[in-house]
Amino acid sequence: MSDVACIPVNPFSMNAYIVYDESKEAILIDPGCMSPQEEQQIVVFLEKNGLKPVKLINTHGHVDHVLGNHFFSNKFNLPLEIHEDALEDMNMLPVICKNYGLPEKPVIKPGAFLIPGEKITFGNTELDILFTPGHARGHISLYCKADNYVIAGDTLFHGSIGRTDLPGGNMETLLHAIVSQLFTLPDETIVYNGHGPSTTVGREKKFNPFLKHLI
Repeated sequence: MSDVACIPVNPFSMNAYIVYDESKEAILIDPGCMSPQEEQQIVVFLEKNGLKPVKLINTHGHVDHVLGNHFFSNKFNLPLEIHEDALEDMNMLPVICKNYGLPEKPVIKPGAFLIPGEKITFGNTELDILFTPGHARGHISLYCKADNYVIAGDTLFHGSIGRTDLPGGNMETLLHAIVSQLFTLPDETIVYNGHGPSTTVGREKKFNPFLKHLI
């Protein structure tokens, strides 16, 4: 059985995730750490729990989700895994950092591309790769059927959805992704998102003001 640890980081209050199981293998998802203190939060959690990180994954390429890529890739010798369409956003990292007044972070080249319909495996855990664009180009979500949760990035939030006014965003595409990829999951599926508290598929079907008319 896998566990999900959420560690909020950076000025955007982005949720970085560590997913791990009894094998002690772990994957890092969107470790958008801006400062050494934030980086150490994740390192300390891994060390305290005796975990070995084996994968570094981004749900998409926006600045707040990729700030820590260089640090964690180097520290744990992990190649980055991301959808190929997300590269355009990720490669804007130096420009975006400068525009926001953030410490400049190097862009790293992916070691592998995530392909929707395929699976990510580590330890005793298996995650399905779902294609959920609309907030960002090449956005993916990761669904664990066995343990009933999805890491949804900035696709679906508690009572809200991802913004679509950034380059590559599209409201129609996002709504289609949510309905076809996330709302087809069981209602009790926990949605771990990129900002704010977790929710469930059933709750968002019933109460989300952006989506109620589509169900």
